[in-house]
Amino acid sequence: MEQAVKNVIDRCAEQSDAGAISFGAVVGELGQAGVESYYADYRAQQTVYYMPDASFHAVPLKGPSTEIADAFDAAAVQAAVRGAQGGKVKYLEFQALTRAAGCVGYFVWIAGRHVVYQGRRGETLVEPFPS
Repeated sequence: MEQAVKNVIDRCAEQSDAGAISFGAVVGELGQAGVESYYADYRAQQTVYYMPDASFHAVPLKGPSTEIADAFDAAAVQAAVRGAQGGKVKYLEFQALTRAAGCVGYFVWIAGRHVVYQGRRGETLVEPFPS
């Protein structure tokens, strides 16, 4: 992966943590840089960004220490997503809310225009990107 792409990824991660950039803006910038998808892994505390050529770049996840609930609450995850889409929930709060809802991580499929949230037992919630 080229250093310029890593720089875009690092900048997007920093701005997300600071609550200074929206999910839509992140996806736009990453897509323009050629990032195909990424996985935010709450258990490993990292986000891994993937390119079409199978190269990747991992960034530490600076999320809250909120414990991941045992049960997956898809409605609570969806409420956190809607809050983020409406600009009311910033990224660090989003992580806390989704962890409390039993989410262990999520895949963002930039090319596929959807996000897959995952629970401890393989539960999933698929959220298409807003139009």
